[in-house]
Amino acid sequence: MASSNGKVEVEVEVKSNAEKFWSTLKDSAFPKAFPYDYKSIEILEGDGKTAGSIRLVTFGEGSPLVKITKEKIDVFDDSKRTLTYSVIDGDLLKYFKKFKGHISVTPKGDGSLVKWSSEFEKGSHEVPELELIKEFAVKTFLKVDDYTLNA
Repeated sequence: MASSNGKVEVEVEVKSNAEKFWSTLKDSAFPKAFPYDYKSIEILEGDGKTAGSIRLVTFGEGSPLVKITKEKIDVFDDSKRTLTYSVIDGDLLKYFKKFKGHISVTPKGDGSLVKWSSEFEKGSHEVPELELIKEFAVKTFLKVDDYTLNA
């Protein structure tokens, strides 16, 4: 079976200013922001905020396809508010041979523009609908925004 490469991208405008939103993101505050989707984020190696750090993400009931994923931070640039990570273990690798994510947060007016993209190589023909992955990403950023605004 031929493997195929692909890319998915989303852009979300959020109300939080870039600095605050980035701060929530880099502190792995997802489980606090919405425990239904994210059960826990554990830092296994490093501090979770530098290249080489490895974190284990356990998803909640809101994530039907993926329950656990292990991510390695490849690039972390605090001043540019960008982060690149690779999935190195977990459920996502049932579907993809490689999965790399990239997040950037840039100021836009009083709020920010959050861009998330993922490059992947399909490993199985039963790859989840890319729309589902995109929807989950958008939902994540909007919930982080709500959480950040009310923190």
